[in-house]
Amino acid sequence: MEAFPILKNIILKITGLKNSYYNSPTDMGVNRAGFGIINDAGTRLAAKQEIIRRFFRHNLEFATGSGTKEEFERAKAIMKTAGVNPEDRLVVLPAREAAKECEAKGKGNKGYFCGAAIELKDGKIIIGKNSALMHSASSAIINAIKYLAGIDDKVHILKPEIMKDLSRLKKEILSLSSESLNLDEILVALSIGAHADNNAKKALSKLKELRDCELHNTHLPTPGDETGLRKLGINFTTDAIPSSSLFFNF
Repeated sequence: MEAFPILKNIILKITGLKNSYYNSPTDMGVNRAGFGIINDAGTRLAAKQEIIRRFFRHNLEFATGSGTKEEFERAKAIMKTAGVNPEDRLVVLPAREAAKECEAKGKGNKGYFCGAAIELKDGKIIIGKNSALMHSASSAIINAIKYLAGIDDKVHILKPEIMKDLSRLKKEILSLSSESLNLDEILVALSIGAHADNNAKKALSKLKELRDCELHNTHLPTPGDETGLRKLGINFTTDAIPSSSLFFNF
């Protein structure tokens, strides 16, 4: 508090004012926060979305053992008080529908049917499903950058030979339980293929446009998926459904 009079004098000199309406450091900070809100509706919406994201985060932590049931129940109670539901997050229902469609068509991988959905900045929602080739988050990201690059959905931007070699590496050399590629691995495959394929190069350049986009995954993300999403700056949530008997592999 002793330093405040000095800080106050500096502010007065900079602003040219004779008096300051700030009475303390607290008054300069927390007590003035509300005056910075110029869009009440937007602020309320953003706050509710953050409450939902935190609910899913505590759900994930509880499912993986890094959080407690009490924390999860507290997050659920806060969400109820705010009058919001998990489904108010726009990518939740499309991700769940993608998982259902994946199962209905008999796709998926080893009996697990996972869905993911990402909301782009233009409001477009792109879905992805898991397969023997890639995870649902990987599929959603690939589909999203193809959309942003204006590439037809039927065009393959991942070189089959690269995908095959990566899958063989995981299965035959590293002896992993699944050869399906996570997001981090898919990004590597895309980067390699971009040297010889213009479509892959165009799609790769669109990855930066995914920063701050919203994504939801029905199943537990693998470490490779989580790492890839964080590197891309995507806000992701999950229903935290176990995706295999090994808990983290799908």
